[in-house]
Amino acid sequence: MATVDTVWRASDTNPGAIDAALRAALSQVHRENAGYVPARVLNLVCVVDKQYSGEIANRLRRVGRYHPSRTIVCSVDPKRTTLDAVATIAGPSEVREGDIGLLRETVVVECGERHLRHLDSIVDPLVVTDLLTCVWAPHGHHEAVDSLLDLAQIVLTDSVDDPEPADAIHRARQLSEKVYVVDLAWLRSTPWRERIAATFDPDTVRPELRTISSVTIRHHPDSAASALLLVGWLASRLDWRCAPLMAQRGGVTEGSVHARRQDVRVRLEPDPRLQVRGLSGLTLATASGRTYSLERGPGGLRAHFENRRGEVRDWTILGASRGEAGILGEGIRQALLRDQTYAPALAAAASLLP
Repeated sequence: MATVDTVWRASDTNPGAIDAALRAALSQVHRENAGYVPARVLNLVCVVDKQYSGEIANRLRRVGRYHPSRTIVCSVDPKRTTLDAVATIAGPSEVREGDIGLLRETVVVECGERHLRHLDSIVDPLVVTDLLTCVWAPHGHHEAVDSLLDLAQIVLTDSVDDPEPADAIHRARQLSEKVYVVDLAWLRSTPWRERIAATFDPDTVRPELRTISSVTIRHHPDSAASALLLVGWLASRLDWRCAPLMAQRGGVTEGSVHARRQDVRVRLEPDPRLQVRGLSGLTLATASGRTYSLERGPGGLRAHFENRRGEVRDWTILGASRGEAGILGEGIRQALLRDQTYAPALAAAASLLP
């Protein structure tokens, strides 16, 4: 169980004073017990609207063991002209002799919209040098993110936050030219991509990949970006030539992409029944008459297979969903890794945009 070891507060302060207070507090905690040492893996800079800062704090508390070493929260109050700050150092309640207790630091800086254009001058003194720095702005604030691009190596984003999937895809591509992008919309499709890959992994089934004739993806009405990225992944891995899909009634998007042997029909369908972000189901059909479906269900994904001979199989893939807390935790973990499949999928998704 973690306990707060020290808290420092100041009004109308500056980044230099915050940094000095953190250094002094860390030294004091270490002097009291040499077993306490600061965690040194990742800086996470969060730019949030002040009115929703509590919600973001709750999400970060639930990421578990993937918690960043130092979290810097820039809480934006439009009318604020000065900086207020709270710095907290937290660690385990007890550290026995010979053990190590990792300390994690959180700095909340209350700032105004006037500070966002030059937010790098506030954040730079507060990040731990020689560590990777990840920026996350769940409420937009593109101007703030852009000001931090010379300081950060990773941007954590969520393409489903943007009401226009096209804008989200274009923004992600723009960012990926400068930094490594971790997209939560992409991570939500991980269990689906894993199951597709596992299905076609056996040598006897793998040739069927070249005969896929249609792809139907059902998604939360606000998660069209996740569906586009999944199709983009298939296209980039299977060398499909993409063409823009066409918007239809009811939010449906459909069209064709071009495989080596045949065209592949693509259909993206909003599912108003789905209460959480992400995908609700997908169906792949092949020219040989095989149909493979996945549907979100209690306890995992419900899989269905049938072929022209009338063979039918149904089974449940347990534990496929990680929930939103798990998705954010995985996003922080991915900041330390490099997914080589996202950028090609993103480029293919861009070419699918209506």
